[in-house]
Amino acid sequence: MDPAATPDRSAWSIFLIFLRLGLTSFGGPIAHLGYFRQEFVSRRRWLSEQSYADLVALCQFLPGPGSSQVGMALGLSRCGYLGALAAWAGFTLPTAVVLILFALGISRYGDLLPAGVLHGLQVVAVAVVAQALWGMARTLCRGALRLLLMVLTAMLVLLIPTALGQIGAILLAGLVGLLLIKPAHLPAHEPLWPAIRARAGLCWLGLFVALLIALPLLRSLYPSQGLAMLDIFYRSSALVFGGGHVMLPLLQAELVPAGWISDEVFLAGYGATQAMPGPLFAFAAFIGASLNGPPNGWLGGLLGLVAIFLPSMLLVFAALPFWERLRRSQRSQAALAGINAAVVGLLLAALYDPLWTSAIRGPQDIALALLALVALMFLRVPPWLVVLASGVLGGVSSALF
Repeated sequence: MDPAATPDRSAWSIFLIFLRLGLTSFGGPIAHLGYFRQEFVSRRRWLSEQSYADLVALCQFLPGPGSSQVGMALGLSRCGYLGALAAWAGFTLPTAVVLILFALGISRYGDLLPAGVLHGLQVVAVAVVAQALWGMARTLCRGALRLLLMVLTAMLVLLIPTALGQIGAILLAGLVGLLLIKPAHLPAHEPLWPAIRARAGLCWLGLFVALLIALPLLRSLYPSQGLAMLDIFYRSSALVFGGGHVMLPLLQAELVPAGWISDEVFLAGYGATQAMPGPLFAFAAFIGASLNGPPNGWLGGLLGLVAIFLPSMLLVFAALPFWERLRRSQRSQAALAGINAAVVGLLLAALYDPLWTSAIRGPQDIALALLALVALMFLRVPPWLVVLASGVLGGVSSALF
């Protein structure tokens, strides 16, 4: 469907549309894709069902936050680069602003909260990641080889608990997938709208790679927490397949051992992020605002937000012109299948360390985590309500026991 055939083509109108979605889209990335489909395929008819499915496939193929990248691509198709920026800002800022305020509240008034409230948020993070792990494993780890890749990745990451170990495991799994996995026959598909020319796509890809190389070098030449934060957030986003849950172990391995943020605050913020609409990657705003030392506060939150989303936007711009060729490549799909299995292994390792080891301290915590998991998986209680209830129950439990 030709996007020019319908209205809503100004950056401001796109921002307002995505702002409403950013305020109301609870439920995580899969739910976000459902909201987008209802808004842009069924209601506004910006694109056909098949084109939307192809766009979702593209963004699942790329590292980074898939639902946010779908939004960026939709904005790009309507109003060029300004449209992509407007879609991202509208969808992301509501959650980011609330998380920065939450971080500032913890730093200034955390002592006023009952001791168990933050711990309750840590515990609910265990349930949220367990739910994500189950869903991703069912989809991405079908067959003995992929299950084995998942388990071996988790073991490797637990044995080598560094960013290098995690990245190495992902690369090895991609190589195994390329050599041993035979993907299913790829169905025919509609071409996406040619929003960007091939030459521009190569330029955006070059910028993506240049920053991936330059930021660590600048960090070593000019040591500062600001440059280090930009490097960590950019690299984590650039190398993460599977969305915000998978970002957790990468950021935790870099930030907590260095003393930039405590495990308690890190996991409490992660739990609070589950109660927010919008993308999970907005968790970076909470981390940036919570750092022990500048840049922190509002500046740190906004820098973290830009650094975590910049690779995703650059990759969308770079990939769109070449997506047709990648979609037809069996080799690309095989390598991605191995990488996806490794991503689930990363999540399995994170479920144990840091989540379980930091949050679960006794039988009451196990009971609360199981209760939250049942509420999420079987009772279909909205995540924001589960998070709120876990914080309250954590506070009550600390007062009684």
